[in-house]
Amino acid sequence: MVLEVRRHFSPWIALTLIALAEILTLSVWFSATVVSGPLKRLWQLNVTEVAFLTASVQLGFVAGAVISSITGVADRFNARRVFTLAAVGGALVNGLFIFSNSWEMGMLLRMLTGAAMVGVYPVAVKLVTEWAPARRGTAIGMLVGALTLGSALPHLILFVGVSAPWQVVLLASSGLALLGAGIVAFLLPDPPNEARSTRNPPKISLVSLRSVLANKSAMLANYGYFGHMWELYAMWTWFPAFVYASFIIHGEHRGVVASSTMIGFLVIGIAGAIGSLVGGLVADRIGRTAVASAAMILSGLCALTIGLTYGGPPWVVIAVGLVWGVTVVADSAQFSAAVTELSAPQYIGTALTLQTAVGFLITIISINLIGAAKDLIGWQWAFTLLSVGPFLGVYAMLRLRARASSIAMANGKR
Repeated sequence: MVLEVRRHFSPWIALTLIALAEILTLSVWFSATVVSGPLKRLWQLNVTEVAFLTASVQLGFVAGAVISSITGVADRFNARRVFTLAAVGGALVNGLFIFSNSWEMGMLLRMLTGAAMVGVYPVAVKLVTEWAPARRGTAIGMLVGALTLGSALPHLILFVGVSAPWQVVLLASSGLALLGAGIVAFLLPDPPNEARSTRNPPKISLVSLRSVLANKSAMLANYGYFGHMWELYAMWTWFPAFVYASFIIHGEHRGVVASSTMIGFLVIGIAGAIGSLVGGLVADRIGRTAVASAAMILSGLCALTIGLTYGGPPWVVIAVGLVWGVTVVADSAQFSAAVTELSAPQYIGTALTLQTAVGFLITIISINLIGAAKDLIGWQWAFTLLSVGPFLGVYAMLRLRARASSIAMANGKR
């Protein structure tokens, strides 16, 4: 009976449920970041300490991902159960943040939130590839769009409840994460193409990790991802603050907090989701390296030029920001899809976890770099430092395209 449900359950309904669960669960990622203003006043934080409220989530994610990669959790256990438990755990530690009475306690809870997300995003990528193995670019594009919307949701929560206490944002995002866990636990069946390794889990060993590191083509896809991540989360973290400062310099004062919050949601969430979906659809038709390279060239140019709009007309800031919001994440799904296509099936979970672990470790550096750069060289030039990542990523993609093994991507479209 269970097998019949799996066979007749629509893959597109499954993808929609996974994406919805991802949107709701990932709302905990930036929940403390969007209320950093009140926290800065409450705990008397400096710029570096504010930046680490976001970076600590990344740090926790990296630590959890390293452990997951070594133990092979993503390949050894049922993906739905891992997602559900991780989402519940993330919701709980995110909610506990409202009881923090110091920056140090807040940092610890944010790290635990990041560690919980190891069981959410990489595992969700594995789930969608098992539900839609022939349309991985589109499927993972949907998932990255969901991640983007989920990451931006706290901005929308704050906009709706702009005068509410900061604790409301944390509790609301925790409630959404619990709802996401419920969707996966009670509405989504296991995929019919579930990897055999989760049915007959191997013993813990470093074989899977060594196999991933020895795969040169998969590692080139990883290098492209690392360049992409250098730019992505630093842009997501600091763009709303850039908009706020730019509007103030231009002379906009009325409702500037609400305006910058809503623009942050539109640029990060809506534009990013569109970029992810379109990028996935196009990549399945013309190739992963082509789409990823084009997106990184455009996003790198936006990083170089967005500072020139600082203090200028708001519509110019918003226009460039929307282009950046689309292109900065349009390539993201292609790196994950490429790794699933270039890796041995039994090691896909470990490969995705390793990819995200190193990628998020890089974001810790770039997030804090922009926080320092805006004070040292000003908003006009701070974001130019992010352009290095995508341009190096393009180089990795061109090298991958030249390899014979790249024919395995996107049904031979590379």
